[in-house]
Amino acid sequence: MIRVEAFGATALLITLAEQPDDALPLRIARLAERLRTELGAALTDCVPGWTTLLLHYDLLRTDLPQLQSRVQAALADWPGDALANDGGRLHEIAVWYAGEDLAEVARLCGLIPAQVIDLHAGRDYRVGAIGFAPGFAYLGELDQRLALARRATPRTHVPAGSLAIAERQTAVYPQASPGGWHLLGRTAQRLFDPHRQPPCPLAVGDCVRFVPIDEAAYRAAGGEP
Repeated sequence: MIRVEAFGATALLITLAEQPDDALPLRIARLAERLRTELGAALTDCVPGWTTLLLHYDLLRTDLPQLQSRVQAALADWPGDALANDGGRLHEIAVWYAGEDLAEVARLCGLIPAQVIDLHAGRDYRVGAIGFAPGFAYLGELDQRLALARRATPRTHVPAGSLAIAERQTAVYPQASPGGWHLLGRTAQRLFDPHRQPPCPLAVGDCVRFVPIDEAAYRAAGGEP
């Protein structure tokens, strides 16, 4: 059941489903586009999640009852918007599967490393949310056979470009940062650049496909040790 409720003094939380599904992130992204267009400067930020859309608004341009009314009108034909019928953009990310945790992930999952690679690279992933760090895209859903809880002890330093998994999600660390996910490999592709427009090539609703490459191809693409 869809819920629309106040979230603090200047925000509105729209809960669109109880559980995510493959099509939901794209439909939420299209709803966000529509509301940005219709509300204009009244919105100061619009934050899609796996099942939610959080709207931050300017009290000098609108108020809660007005915003709720506009949102309810937009929801009246959601997800009937024709824009929701496309599949989002597909991004291919080349990965050298030689992560620090690959062997351990295989052991914990009762597999061999080659099977982990095949399972991970064998499906496309939907971008469900972007957060934690600039350009950090949460991708789902991971094959159930690879589902693992986060590491008991997070690392203080995970290199930029590290491909990782946790629970039923996978992601690439766009910058070096602390992190508690299991590392499967590395990519030389830059997934966040503040000098590029847009800074992050991935958007909520897009799809990502990981393409296994060898070390030589990784180095040739500019990959770091």
